[in-house]
Amino acid sequence: MQLYNKLSKKERLDLINKAGERRLTLSFYKYHQIKNTKIFRNYLFIEWDKLDVLGRIYIAHEGINAQLSVPSNRMIEFKNSIDTISFLNGVRLNIAIEHDNEAFLKLKVKVRDKIVADGLGLNDYNLDKNGVHVNAEKFNELLDNKETITIDMRNHYESEIGHFKGAKLPDVDTFRESLPIINKKYDKHKKNKNILMYCTGGIRCEKASAYLMNKGYKNVYQLDGGIIEYARQVKEKNIENKFIGKNFVFDNRRGERISGDIISNCHQCGKKCDEHVNCNNEACHLLFIQCDECQKEYNGCCSDDCANIHSLPYEKQKELRKGKKNSNKIFKKGRFDKSIINKI
Repeated sequence: MQLYNKLSKKERLDLINKAGERRLTLSFYKYHQIKNTKIFRNYLFIEWDKLDVLGRIYIAHEGINAQLSVPSNRMIEFKNSIDTISFLNGVRLNIAIEHDNEAFLKLKVKVRDKIVADGLGLNDYNLDKNGVHVNAEKFNELLDNKETITIDMRNHYESEIGHFKGAKLPDVDTFRESLPIINKKYDKHKKNKNILMYCTGGIRCEKASAYLMNKGYKNVYQLDGGIIEYARQVKEKNIENKFIGKNFVFDNRRGERISGDIISNCHQCGKKCDEHVNCNNEACHLLFIQCDECQKEYNGCCSDDCANIHSLPYEKQKELRKGKKNSNKIFKKGRFDKSIINKI
């Protein structure tokens, strides 16, 4: 019985192209106590592999967080498979507004300590006491209220390319880093201001709002379904769109355009641009913003040094990488070293 993906990305891509079927990109999450995470993990892999589902799914004792690509002609089967799981029956699926058959190329179902890395202890929050969930229309109303502080619960590289008008944008690399910073900064407003939060699909706000409520904040609100659901409601109900730019997403698309505004710049030349790429040098793989011109000039790399390495034969590149582990401890997502520009 197969419990793990055995195909390479290239092999998967060949199968996707050969099938020629439209795939839908979607996500969902659910906080729920799962006793045997390994059994549940294996069950999901077996069931969803049959349906040619691809994506990244995290399972933990606290619940599930899934980002997926599903063949459009198998969506009903997929939905039925979810509904057979009692705690997932009727769960909202956040359907992307832009689809790409190559959004995901593998099915990965992983058991984690938490479905969202938050750095919190069990006594720091109670998910039964979190913020008021609001739809797009109510969110816009609160956003315009002078008594509201709107906080983007995403990381700096996400908000850099798109965010709500007037929102506070914490300059953080991780979600766990943002929570104590936000509490310290807005503690004096915990009783007299509306605290309005949003994130990509809503999962981070569930914990963030519960954390602030536990800290004594009174009027806490969160965008139900996050930016993804907001964009859907705006389009479906003809509601005024107050999000500017692109919504960063965690798949190969890296972003969905919500408005025509381009609010960020190429990290190399400064030209208006909001296209995230990963440096082609596998020893670097830095996530940064790069325009088409710089992509051609530096062969998809973040610097001359990386471009030179990338131009070497593949075996030589592997030799240079041997014994080195360049994780986020070295290369922070989107923390582009501006000094590189002076070297170019």
